[in-house]
Amino acid sequence: MSGQSDGRQPRSESRTLDPQVLVVMGVSGSGKSTVAAMVADELGWEFAEGDSMHPEANVAKMHAGTALTDEDRWPWLDVVAGWIRGHLDAGTNGVVTCSALKRSYRDVLRASGVVFVHVAADRALLEERMSSRSGHFMPASLLASQLATLEPPQPDEAHLTVTADRSPEEESAEVLELLGFRTA
Repeated sequence: MSGQSDGRQPRSESRTLDPQVLVVMGVSGSGKSTVAAMVADELGWEFAEGDSMHPEANVAKMHAGTALTDEDRWPWLDVVAGWIRGHLDAGTNGVVTCSALKRSYRDVLRASGVVFVHVAADRALLEERMSSRSGHFMPASLLASQLATLEPPQPDEAHLTVTADRSPEEESAEVLELLGFRTA
């Protein structure tokens, strides 16, 4: 499956962009942090790791192998939404990672100028990546709950999807191309 713009028209490189925030989303292990950091670096936009915005109680819960509930997620999503609103209100661009697994979660983050970038991957790749990484609070045992929770973005949501089956450089280049910042 190749990346697709899901009906969005790519922006022209010469067009002056309105303030925009990219929310790079997906399940744990999809590579969203790596892709987001590369896109932010290429564009010269501020980057924020949404996982660092989790309250300590959420991190401890996930580290212990307990899936978060919606009640656990709402305060965290409010913090991420505040970061997004702050950038949009200030007229500055940014890239933030956030799993944003459900539409209702994306509804909290959604605003004019926000585009979701879904980094999608198959279960085998996710399991391989999660089992080989160290130092992350999200254990591989929670992957099944994340996949069960995932509601991929729908056509009426401002988004694009790239697949995590290539190098991060290729994936971030595709994001930039689909957004109209780079040509093929």
